[in-house]
Parts: sequence; C-alpha cells; structure tokens
Amino acid sequence: MSGALSMLIALGLDAAIGWPDGLYRRIGHPVTWLGHLIAALDRRLNRETATGPARFRAGLATTLIVIALATGAALALCRVLPGGWAGTVLAGVLAWPLVAARSMYAHVSAVSRPLRVGDLSGARRAVSMIVGRDPQCLDAAGVARAALESLAENTSDGIVAPLFWGAFLGLPGIAAYKAINTLDSMIGHRTTHHEQFGKAAARIDDIANLIPARLTGLMFALLCAQPLAALHCMARDAGHHRSPNAGWPEAALAGALQLRLSGPRAYGDRISQEPWINGAAPDPRPDDLGRGLGLYLRTMVALACCLGLLALL
Repeated sequence: MSGALSMLIALGLDAAIGWPDGLYRRIGHPVTWLGHLIAALDRRLNRETATGPARFRAGLATTLIVIALATGAALALCRVLPGGWAGTVLAGVLAWPLVAARSMYAHVSAVSRPLRVGDLSGARRAVSMIVGRDPQCLDAAGVARAALESLAENTSDGIVAPLFWGAFLGLPGIAAYKAINTLDSMIGHRTTHHEQFGKAAARIDDIANLIPARLTGLMFALLCAQPLAALHCMARDAGHHRSPNAGWPEAALAGALQLRLSGPRAYGDRISQEPWINGAAPDPRPDDLGRGLGLYLRTMVALACCLGLLALL
C-alpha cells in the first residue's frame, strides 16, 4: 500500500525534525491555514441573531466547505505527483506537517521537567499549552493528570487517526481528517456561540475518530507492563468519558500506568463534574509523566512497524 509507505515517511520526518520554527515563521503551517479559513467563515456565517436551525445549517456549510477544500487541494496535488517511488516519497513529504508525534512528546516533556523539580508555576504554564482547562487551580497531581490525558487523547487525534486515514486513503485521507479535526477543535464546542454552528463538525469528528481512538487504546494496553489490567480498565471505564472516543485511550493509559485520570476540572468560572477513570487508583506523581512518555514512544515504534507491514502488503 503506497499510502501506508507515505505515512511511514511522514511519521519518520516528523519524528526526526518536527516542523522547524524557521519554516513556521516563513510559511506558517497547514493547520494554521485551515484555522484562518475556519475563523473567517465563523465570523461571517455564525450570526448571533440567527435561529438555532439556521446556525446549524451555516455550520454544516462551513464544515463541508473546509473539508472539500482540504480534500480537493490534496487530490489536485496527487494528480501532479509522479508515479512509483518518487510519488510515494513526495506524498509522504506533503503529509509530514499533518503528523504531530514530535510536538506531542515535546509538550508533555515541557510539563514533566518543571514538575519533577517542584516548579509548579512552570508546570502550569507548560500544561496550559495543551489543555483547555484553567491550570491556575491545579495542584501537582492535577497538572500531571491534565498532561497525561492530553497525551492519551492527542496520540489518537494528532497521530494515530491522521496516519490511519492516510494509510488507507492516501494524501486526501489525511488532509480530510486534519480538516475535520481542526474544525472540531475550533467550533465543536458546547458553548452558546458554537452549540448549533459546530454540531455537524463535532459529529463528523466523532465518526472519523471511532476506529483510531480504539486502536490507540489497544496499543497502549498491549504495550504496557500489565496488558490485562489496562484492557480491563479500558473496557470498564472508556464510556465514563464525555467524549465517545477520548475515553478509550485515556482509560487504557490510566490502566496501563495504574493511575486515575479525568475527574472534576475547571474551565474559567465553570466546574465540569467529570467522572473518574480508574477512580480507585492513586493520583499521578511527577515521575509518572516519564512512564507515560515511555509508553508513548513504544506506541510510536509499534505504529511505525504497523505502517511498514501494511506497506509490504
């Protein structure tokens, strides 16, 4: 499968060099390009005076426009790529910025380092880069939980899912997925402004992540020291999460590390009473972030091996 080989190349490039700061300053990033488009459509079409059904239709139109443009651009690029190995390699290079394996490791490591030396303020600043909740009310255990939850969810959303769709549908597949996921992250919120406008984006994102989220949880469970305990925790607690998908990798990671995750959290002045995942286990300690990153690295190696096997088929 040339798609799988292209995705293996994309993962390898991202793991080796990420998306260089100089390149970002010069041309930005495909996800930021999508973000500018979504923000512009949100400002133009999401009118506060419109009725709920009208805002839903506007959000559906926004969602379809963004997905169609991203997929169409990828299809157009595929038409001009050469055949054979050259085309496969170039497709991998084009898919490279749509994988976030290196940045995920870097962001969680940035939380782990200050937390290990007792710098709670530094850890709060670092975790604020990867979570939406208010970090100022988090203690050390809360910061560690937030970082591990982000690691679990974003391993699925930012790495496994785009590579999954890219492996089976090529460059258009990974481009369409990133459009869907970016739409969800920007407008798929249960707020007054986006409840109706972002509903279609959120539902499509749920469908796109249905298989990848469960695959991510399965890999976490099978690659840890206690696979049966992790599988049991995933089967028991995945449904406790407010998301139909995020609970699978989070519950698997909680079971793999024998820690509790989720629970109540603050978003601004609002407290969200989320249930615990693996609630009978202890809170994470600073060193547990290192264990989580170790499992993450093993998962990335296993993912690369799976792509390699698919390519051989």
